[in-house]
This record gives sequence, structure tokens and C-alpha cells, in this order.
Amino acid sequence: MGCSITSGRKVPCKSAVGGIKTIYFADYGTLGDATIVAGEITGVSGTPDWFQFDVKGNSSMETAITSSRENGTTFYDTTLNMTLTFQDKATQEELKLIAHARPHIVVEDYNNNFFLVGLENGGDVNGGTIVTGAAMGDLTGYTLTVNAQETAPPYFVTPAVITADASAVQIDPTA
Repeated sequence: MGCSITSGRKVPCKSAVGGIKTIYFADYGTLGDATIVAGEITGVSGTPDWFQFDVKGNSSMETAITSSRENGTTFYDTTLNMTLTFQDKATQEELKLIAHARPHIVVEDYNNNFFLVGLENGGDVNGGTIVTGAAMGDLTGYTLTVNAQETAPPYFVTPAVITADASAVQIDPTA
């Protein structure tokens, strides 16, 4: 029997928090081979250029597990929702490129965990908005929904996989 359970889990302390801090995008196929040790990606053979998007508030990541006894299949469907406040030309141009691409994505949460979404198949943008809002307190910015279907859930990633020189769009609200 090859599907043996190997350990259990006790109830952890109540020290975790929700939310996403940063999302990094890299062009599909630039990771090369991933080194996976005990369920964590510790390195990649490629040299991807990572592009950093800082988010706050309404951004989330959720992975649904789909398993069928009848078909003998299991896969993981990850949905990443990101909200970017403020509209500017540079961000809009980058989001157009992301929408047409199939990027690899790393999500950093507020617990200092890093997760790689779309290791094998990349992520696909399947929705989003460019919104100005109606009232003074409404969102003016962008929302984006990215979906990735993989044979494994998003892997934990050591931060070293994201190069220290990840570039970010610089926004000048006075321009």
C-alpha cells in the first residue's frame, strides 16, 4: 500500500495571521529545475527575473483540493486575488503583460511564508477590474484574479529563491 499516512498534527498556538504582503511574478519557464527538499523549494537552476508587487488588505490566496475516487485523480486549484491601490500607466502596462502571460508566482504572507504558485503550469489571469470607484473612499486601482492548476499544492519556498534584486514598479502619485 503506497498511500500511507506518515504523521499527525497537534493544535498549534494562535499566533498566525491572515493576509498577503507581497506577490512576485517571473516569466514562465525561467525557473529551470526546482530543488525540492521535504516539501520546500530550496533553489532553482534557472535565473528568473522577479517583479515585485506589494499589496495590502484585500488580497488572498486559496487552494482547493479536487480528488476523485472514480477517476483516481487529485489536483490542486489555486486562486490568487490581488488588489492594487492607485492607478498609474506603468502598473497598467505591467498588468496587461501579466494578463497575456502564464507566469510563475511567489506569494509572501504576513507569517513570512513564501509559496510558489504555478511551478509546472504557470498561472493564468482569468479576471480582474480597473476601477475608479464612485465615492471618495472607494477603491481606485486594479484587481486581478490568477488561477493555477497543479498536481501539488503551492510549495513553500526559501526566500533565497527570490533574488534580492526583485524589481518593483515605482509609483509617483504626484505625476
